[in-house]
Amino acid sequence: MRRASVLLTVFGLLLALTVSLPNKDDWDIYSFHINSTVTSRYATTVITSRVANRMNEPKEIEFHVQIPKNAFISRFRMTMDGQVYDGVVKTKEQAQEQYTGAVSRGQSAGIVRSVGRTMEEFKTSVTVAAHKKVTFELTYEELLKRTHGKYELQIHARPMKPVEDFKVDVHIHEKAGVSFVDVKGGLSTKALANAITKTHADKQAWVHFYPTVDQQKNCDSCGEEGMNGDLVIVYDVNRDNGFGDIKTSDGYFIHHFAPSSLPRIPKNVVFVIDRSGSMHGRKIIQTRTALLRILNDLAEDDFFGLISFDREIIHWKRELVQATALNLEGARGFVQNIQDRGSTNINAAVLEGARILNDHPREGSASILILLTDGDPTSGVTNLDTIQSNVKQAIAEKFPLYCLGFGFDVNFEFLEKMSLQNNGVARRIYEDSDSDLQLKGFYDEVATPLLTDITMIYVGGTNLTKTNFSQYYNGSEIVVAGEIIDNNVEIFTPQVVAISSKQKVTFSNTNGSVGSSVSDGLLQRVWAYLTVKQLLEKELLLSGPEKEKVNKEALELSLKYGFVTPLTSMVVTKPEGESTEIHHKPKEREEPPPQTHQSSQYVLPNQRTFASIKPLMKTSLSVPDRVARYGGSPTRSLRYPGILRTAARGSPILSLRPLAPARVSHRFLMKTVNDTYPLCFDIDGDVIVKLLHHPDTELYINGELDSIRNSGFKEIIIQVGADIHVKVEPERIILQQGQNITHHTTAVNITAGRLTVNSNTRRTEVTDGDMRLVIFVHEKQRRKFLWPVLRQLPSAGDTEGLLALTRVKYEEVHQDGHTKVKIANRETDTQRSSAVDLRIRRPVEVGCWLVPADFVLPRPLTDFLVVRTAT
Repeated sequence: MRRASVLLTVFGLLLALTVSLPNKDDWDIYSFHINSTVTSRYATTVITSRVANRMNEPKEIEFHVQIPKNAFISRFRMTMDGQVYDGVVKTKEQAQEQYTGAVSRGQSAGIVRSVGRTMEEFKTSVTVAAHKKVTFELTYEELLKRTHGKYELQIHARPMKPVEDFKVDVHIHEKAGVSFVDVKGGLSTKALANAITKTHADKQAWVHFYPTVDQQKNCDSCGEEGMNGDLVIVYDVNRDNGFGDIKTSDGYFIHHFAPSSLPRIPKNVVFVIDRSGSMHGRKIIQTRTALLRILNDLAEDDFFGLISFDREIIHWKRELVQATALNLEGARGFVQNIQDRGSTNINAAVLEGARILNDHPREGSASILILLTDGDPTSGVTNLDTIQSNVKQAIAEKFPLYCLGFGFDVNFEFLEKMSLQNNGVARRIYEDSDSDLQLKGFYDEVATPLLTDITMIYVGGTNLTKTNFSQYYNGSEIVVAGEIIDNNVEIFTPQVVAISSKQKVTFSNTNGSVGSSVSDGLLQRVWAYLTVKQLLEKELLLSGPEKEKVNKEALELSLKYGFVTPLTSMVVTKPEGESTEIHHKPKEREEPPPQTHQSSQYVLPNQRTFASIKPLMKTSLSVPDRVARYGGSPTRSLRYPGILRTAARGSPILSLRPLAPARVSHRFLMKTVNDTYPLCFDIDGDVIVKLLHHPDTELYINGELDSIRNSGFKEIIIQVGADIHVKVEPERIILQQGQNITHHTTAVNITAGRLTVNSNTRRTEVTDGDMRLVIFVHEKQRRKFLWPVLRQLPSAGDTEGLLALTRVKYEEVHQDGHTKVKIANRETDTQRSSAVDLRIRRPVEVGCWLVPADFVLPRPLTDFLVVRTAT
């Protein structure tokens, strides 16, 4: 029997003053506790931090904590001078109505933001009087999912300074019995090892982590700013009964079903791999690496198929083949030769994968279809509803479809809906150095089918969560919760019916008893949590009155149990005179809500180098008067970190006098070597930016920044040679060939010489030889703007422009409580900011170090602006 462990990610607490505070001695975290209780795989975590203002004047102190994306915040509280300020969960409409007045006064709403693969962040701040204290307390809940045969409780601690009273307490209580408990992670070794104690007694286990101040400074992941690392608690439960274990309490039950002593079912698996041009570079390399590892793990009684696709379908074989040594060797050759090119015909590729599985049924086997793609469909059938309908009809509930979305450019909502319609799941694969391991890790989750066509039956039960499952895999777990009618345990009879290999099997509660009680109210919350999660998935598949009904049911449960879900908001009340905040939980598929700060957050992103962010520092730079606005109107002053203005004849000179504020600020974010923390800089005004110039092929791409606050590019201008000019706007495309000018809507395919332009209402794709540019159409507060993203550089000749920049390598230098950034032998002051990354169709927020443009760019900023002689 494989060991198991539970994953709870409590990704660290960050408490800090606002960036304006000059000295960390102004404040003190005198207590920092994380308390996690895991009962029946349901984790309730309370993070408590007590902070003191040591100054002789009031100071703003920020509470910033990262939590698992699957978790629901259920409580937030601040305590100051004996006064308690509780967060209240309301409908988004009620919260927004309450908040309208505050927004009109320039106050900001909060958001539980996505910050990583599995994390979201909650943050708020409060002004603390001189020599006073504040206590922050956040509670969140999560039903833990079993994958790869294990559960893990992972805690990432980064309090930003050593803390005198630092404690992590974990209590695990499992009715089935805890078979073992262990502690791993970077905080469990060397200097911190003796700070950990663990106790294991039958059905319970305890882990305590109490590092001293000295230990918090001297471990491998420590320094003067305290700890920054992981503590991972791993445990297993006893699994003597193939039926699993059922717990009951107050008329509710929860059933964990995870049999392991079953013969594996041979599988039929078809991989459908996107090889379009956007998969260029690391994506396609890591996809090949992952597929080669997967092929090595296929058993000889498995059958498999491989399809790669761009606008066309490329087969290795047109039918399923057995995973013999000879066939696997041929398949490896096919995988190694997958190269990126062309557009994306998802419809034809998935239908062909389904055909291969449908044409080769095998009794006693389990079929699986896996799609990997990184973009929207751009050729063949491109209507998303039509594709989903075609795929659902082709699969006809005979096998699950798993969709892996590579990166953030992918239309994840489309993949999620298509997977759920076909008994599968969608998973985002993050474009990092371990993407191949992410792909292989997902495959391992579904690599060993043990049961198919599983039906969970509960006579005497009602209000059940999902009870039908297409397949059960080794190392996973099926969880069902519900109510017991009239709380009558005597008539409550659970049973599981499924197919194992070639025969029908029935699992029943052979000992005749139905579990034991747990703490009051816990199972009811587990049922509510699981029900809300499944209703939100179901809502995605529905429309009209049915969708409204499911939405209403999920909302009512969220409000009843105080969960912050995508349907609710938490109103964080503060002392009189401070801004009340409203915190929203984003969906994976939705854009961040509008921000209320006063400067633009939209700038030009490049898949290699750029994203957009909110500004925090505003100083100025003006450029020579020969740098003119597109069309010849006067130069606009560019707000910039550092002060530079124009002397006579347009020569730049240094000046100590701040310039007048510009009308709009745009910020650029430059990615860094090894994906370290990004760097960012500002540009102001409706200037023309040199995006990509390729003299060898006479390709020139420029973009004009909008003059309206909170907007991006209002037009992108593309020139090929002397005769072809294309202007892309949010609502139309203008093509000039010689003297002939034509106007097109944004749903058009254009070929002009070697240039091709494929457009729909959401994006425009431009190709010129092996150069590929995607221009997104974003919308904010009913205003549309453009966002260019370079997918592939021209391979021949030199290129210049912001889109052609390479990643930058830098060092952080910490001196006297300040941080500087060092590139080569140059240093500059910096400060933290946050970011909205518009390189993707569904933007997410990131962070950056704010630096002067001329510090981080390889040449002066004026070299990246379109220059013309003023008339």
